[in-house]
Amino acid sequence: MPAERLWFSIPGVVSPRHVERLSISEFSSTAFSSTASEVTISQNAWRNVRHYLNTHRNELSRAASALYPIEFHVPGTALLMPPEWAPSAPVEIERIRLRWVGGAATKAPLIDGSEPEARQILPMYSPSRSFERYTQAIRYIDSPSLFENRPSYRLTGVEWGRDGDGELSFGLATYFDKLDVSEALGHELAAVTTEGLATWARLPFRRLVSDPFDVDLRAVVPAITTLLIRVRPSGKASFLLHWRDPGKVATAGGLYDTIPAGEFQPSAIAGDPAGSDFDLWRNIVRELNEELLGAPEYDGSGSRPLDYDRWPLYRALERARRTRRIRLYCFGVGCDALTLAATIPTALVIEDEVFEELFGEVVKTNAEGVTVTEWNGQDTSAGIPFTEQNVLQFIRSEPMASPGAACLALAWKYRDLLLGS
Repeated sequence: MPAERLWFSIPGVVSPRHVERLSISEFSSTAFSSTASEVTISQNAWRNVRHYLNTHRNELSRAASALYPIEFHVPGTALLMPPEWAPSAPVEIERIRLRWVGGAATKAPLIDGSEPEARQILPMYSPSRSFERYTQAIRYIDSPSLFENRPSYRLTGVEWGRDGDGELSFGLATYFDKLDVSEALGHELAAVTTEGLATWARLPFRRLVSDPFDVDLRAVVPAITTLLIRVRPSGKASFLLHWRDPGKVATAGGLYDTIPAGEFQPSAIAGDPAGSDFDLWRNIVRELNEELLGAPEYDGSGSRPLDYDRWPLYRALERARRTRRIRLYCFGVGCDALTLAATIPTALVIEDEVFEELFGEVVKTNAEGVTVTEWNGQDTSAGIPFTEQNVLQFIRSEPMASPGAACLALAWKYRDLLLGS
């Protein structure tokens, strides 16, 4: 793979390597003789890089995308989607089978974030000892308000047939299995750029993850990112966006993203992971409930799975879907270039009358951030007009999470298919 370069620096950020090179004269002899100060320096340096990562993810994602062959890119975005993970056209969700391969059939990942290449970016927690995993450092040094390790579905295979059908295979992992690799990759690249120049030779952990699309190499734990498109009787359409608060979330903070979006996870910690929760549509409904209505999250900590058949919102959405007043499409599977975090980008097309009946006025804030209710001086609480100008502005000019940007780009590309009956 070519060692392409990243040409930017981070003013005012002290990297761990820079701390190692500082002369003794830059610190008091007392500080240098104190092992406690050594730990403090290490943690402060890590926190500075983490802060830069969380406030410049958009620029760093685009820079990271330059490291990968152009044929993997969703055009105009920092989402990587290899040809074998992309169907020839958006696939309606009913045509995608989910296959469970949990238990002994799921291989342990070869890379889990405990490797020496990953641990070199981790801060110290006591003299001569560093944290063993990236999530440990987040929890104890810079924990956001939402930071819980939950059961999550691990992608083990992607197949798209010529007839438009698809099959996605899954086992079980945890949310921190994902972050221990993905956030460490993002941190490594951010830290390297503090010295102005990054090459593949200076990204040993990223180099270790040699194939971003090898599901045996690491735990590929996807989120589901959904672009909600409201269609009015006139045929005009609008879409909803969300700004992710970096003080609340561990990933994609400070970025716009589509709404709803969330990890593909069971609703309960107990029970059969391949049971009623093992369903893309049901996961999206739970996210609609949380992000549009502001309801408490079904966070996977309960003892019983959610009973969908007794849930009024789910039953109403199901009725609308069966009469095609709601249509859900999948664009494939991709990975963010910066963190290699996986996502399943989708589009949910809903008639305006159904939307008003079930959701009414969308909440302005929720547990993860703020809904975009004003844009370019206009009230967009009912959605941002789905126009080429607006789509391109968010993709090209705004700090946009790569999965959300890919949803916008692909939805616009296939707008005739999506907005047709």
